[in-house]
This record gives sequence, structure tokens and C-alpha cells, in this order.
Amino acid sequence: MLQDFLTGLQFLTRLKVSHQTNWSPEIFGRSVRYFPLIGAIIGLILVAVNLFLGKHLPPNVLAVILITTEIVITGGLHGDGLMDTADGIFSGRNRERMLEIMKDSRVGANGVMAFCLIVLLKWSLLMDMTPSHLTAALFIMPVVSRFAMVVGITCFPYARPDGMGKAFAQYAGKKALFVAALLTGALVLLCATVFLAGKPALAALAAVLVFIVLFGNYVKGILGGLTGDTYGAITELSEVVVLFVFLIL
Repeated sequence: MLQDFLTGLQFLTRLKVSHQTNWSPEIFGRSVRYFPLIGAIIGLILVAVNLFLGKHLPPNVLAVILITTEIVITGGLHGDGLMDTADGIFSGRNRERMLEIMKDSRVGANGVMAFCLIVLLKWSLLMDMTPSHLTAALFIMPVVSRFAMVVGITCFPYARPDGMGKAFAQYAGKKALFVAALLTGALVLLCATVFLAGKPALAALAAVLVFIVLFGNYVKGILGGLTGDTYGAITELSEVVVLFVFLIL
């Protein structure tokens, strides 16, 4: 269990806590169940940055630092997936060509625009949120968005015959979804207890579940399934959904 967790942690983040040589597809698949817990670690780091700097910096600077911190922690992994997804599905080409574009290491205009818009949205939402809600949102945002990724991995077919994301889809299984759901529920309860934000946390989880169903089916209709890049896009877009819910409530 520890090895599976560390595999997920060291894949989804730049937090290297052990020297790992075994990166088998089976371990990748088993690590999926721990994605919400990895999101909680990211969230705690963001909360710590916010508590340490929040009283000393203006909101606009703090928002930039928080966004940058998450990008540094994840190595921009999910942002890269968002850009590749936007380049592919908005290219206007056939399915095969879309998948080729998404696999290309180069970034096109659609990808750049999508990433810039997401960063701008996050910056605006973080800056306009009340301090009490901001702390809770920073904690639960990575949790719920990583759970959304688990839903995408376990509930939708994989679009490619092979690829890194194939290991997640092939070896995760419904058990990973069940365990991830339990972890997410426990972390939402923790958010309600510690940060006194149970209502917006539950509302954010519900909104993200609706989003993943709509977005997953939309991409499935275009590509025939999801890919590793669309998993990243799901994460980034789900984070925006969470922040929107916290801002509204």
C-alpha cells in the first residue's frame, strides 16, 4: 500500500521521497485509489503558504504565488494535459489526427489560450474569495479535482491502444473508485470539521461530479474515450469548478 501511494505521489507531484525503480503498469493502476489523498497533501501545502503569506501580501500577489506554488508542486503536469487536449479537440480534424496532435510535444495556439484563460480564471477567483473560504477552498480543491481524475480513469474507456494513461485505466478498476470515494468523503468531512466549510465542500464535490459526467461524455463523443492528457484537463477544469462554487457560496 505504501509503495502504491508513493508511486502516485511521485508521479502526480515533484515530491520525491524515495528512490523508485519499479514503475510497472500494475503499480500505476493501484496508485489511482490514493489520488485524493495526494490532493490533500497538495492542499495542505497551499494552505500553509496562504497562512504564512496571506497577512503580509496583497490579494493579487498572493493569488499569483498560490497558483505558481501548485504548478511547481505538480511540475505543470495537468496544465500540459489541458493544453494538449485543447490543441487536439479544437483542431477540427478527424479522431486519429486529434490523437496525433495531442501526442505532439509542441503546443499550439488553442493550448496556449486555454492555459492562459485557466490561470486568469484561477487568479480572479482566488483574489475575490473571502479569507475564511479561501483556506478551505485551497485544501479541498486538489482533493476533489484528483477524485474527478479517478472518476475519469475508472468510468470512461481509454481512447488509445497504448500510452502512459493506459496503465491507469487498465489496472485501476472499480475498487480504486470505491477507495478514492471513501477517502474523498473523509477529507470533505475533515474540511467541514477543521475549516467549517462543509456546505461549500459538499456543493463543490457535487458540481465536479456533474462536470466530469458532462465533460467525459463530450470528450468520449469526440475521441472515443479519454486519454492521459484529458485526465490532466479534467484536473485543471475541476479546480476552477471548485473555486467557482466556493466563491458563489
